[in-house]
Amino acid sequence: MDIGSIAGAVLGLGFILLGAKMEGLHLDQLIKPTAFMIVAGGTLGAVVLQFPIKRVIASIKGLLSVFFRKKGDPKAVIAQVVEFAKRARREGILALEKEIEDIKDPFFAKALRMAVDGLEPKTLLETMETEMAVKEVDADFNKKVWEAAGGYTPTVGILGAVLGLIHVMANLDDPSKLGGGIATAFVATIYGVGLANMFFLPFSNKIAFNYKEDNTLREIELKGVLLIQEGVNHSIIEEQLKSYLDDKTKKKYDAEFAGKGE
Repeated sequence: MDIGSIAGAVLGLGFILLGAKMEGLHLDQLIKPTAFMIVAGGTLGAVVLQFPIKRVIASIKGLLSVFFRKKGDPKAVIAQVVEFAKRARREGILALEKEIEDIKDPFFAKALRMAVDGLEPKTLLETMETEMAVKEVDADFNKKVWEAAGGYTPTVGILGAVLGLIHVMANLDDPSKLGGGIATAFVATIYGVGLANMFFLPFSNKIAFNYKEDNTLREIELKGVLLIQEGVNHSIIEEQLKSYLDDKTKKKYDAEFAGKGE
């Protein structure tokens, strides 16, 4: 579970509603099913028009990665690669075959399986890079779907407001209804701007951020497997893989793993 994403959504929405309440606004005035239907339905229609329906469905499913993502630990992966390298140098790379089924990351397991099976390094690299490219395309589509939704929603919200004002103008003969009618009309704008800037655009950026983190982890795994396959000394492998880490994470790695099991 991504606590940061959940906290961000709750804090953003919570403070806006709290501020509105402090200003004397009754929250039930913001609950307008018709306005929400216009904004949500109009945005969905525009997005489905722009993207294949299967991509839209995939992007909705992709939201699970925003709120319920299990983040990989590059420090632990590097330590695991180093241990594999030590064993491969002692017993040969075939000794790692029994370790594969304990690897939780399918990408890492697949790369190591091909190395153990004796696949040429060039072919292994090309195969895994192709898989990484496919994952990049999927992540990019998911990002673009939510980015597009964030672009359309405010405009559709304005459209909803205009429709509401048309209804108000048609009832000018009853001044008692004007205030409430205008307020209701602008709720659609609130929905449009709020959904875009508090949810859809952050969803898009978070998906891109998560992909970059996951891709860095895959690069570490692939680089580690290729170095093991080449028979490189484990200490050199460790230093090369640590170059993927920022300074703070390097210090944490050194504190937890460096020098152990020499």
